[in-house]
Amino acid sequence: MSSNTELEIIDKRLSELESERQILLARRSALLNSNLTVLRLNTAQKIDIYMGLFRGRKDIYANRWQSKEGRGGYSVSCHNEWQQGICFKPKVKCTECVNQAFKLLDQSAIYGHLSGKQTVGLYPLLEDNSCWLLAADFDKSDWQVAVQAFRKACNELNISCSVERSRSGNGAHVWVFFESPVSAKGARQLGFTLLDKAMEFHAGISFESYDRLFPNQDFLPIGGFGNLIALPLQYTPRQQANSVFINENLMPYADQWAIFDLY
Repeated sequence: MSSNTELEIIDKRLSELESERQILLARRSALLNSNLTVLRLNTAQKIDIYMGLFRGRKDIYANRWQSKEGRGGYSVSCHNEWQQGICFKPKVKCTECVNQAFKLLDQSAIYGHLSGKQTVGLYPLLEDNSCWLLAADFDKSDWQVAVQAFRKACNELNISCSVERSRSGNGAHVWVFFESPVSAKGARQLGFTLLDKAMEFHAGISFESYDRLFPNQDFLPIGGFGNLIALPLQYTPRQQANSVFINENLMPYADQWAIFDLY
């Protein structure tokens, strides 16, 4: 092949790529325009939508902490935390402390979460042993296939769900929201039904990636709050496309707020 012939082939391919680029840009513009109403939501409106879906205990929430050595975890957020002469952690448990001043899960707390000032953990199990949502946690090697099967099970039973890639990017939460509180026991039974259905679709899958359901208990433990779950869309992991909602192809939605319009 002569140099001139090869140059002609290259130029033709570049022209084709430019045409494809223009088509994609036009499609992108159309999608953005179709979501214009959602994109125009102000901060307060976004927080209201968020709090209308991710509902749990309002009288308490947890904060994520990380030590200098790199260890991390969650503890209930308290105005008196580490105050000398008032807070006696870890000798005295927060649930047994006489100086409890737990922070409320309000708009300010959610704004801090979404803007990266803190990472909030939600306690989904209410004091009357009911809940507003169900979340299935998947991690380990086969989480992607397992999540797809779980999503298919939800679709098969006409149950709306949203899939969030985890903070680490190595797992996912599948969220199901209820219109009104249901018993935690009933919600968990639904979760196990969906897992069984998912295994029917993919009998060969070990589902070793399945970790737990939230709420993690049928009844509130005596002297405790039940297990917490990290809320999605926290600013820091969001910059790496983690803690975001993903579509059927496991890719992040272009507009994370547009999916909430489905509920």
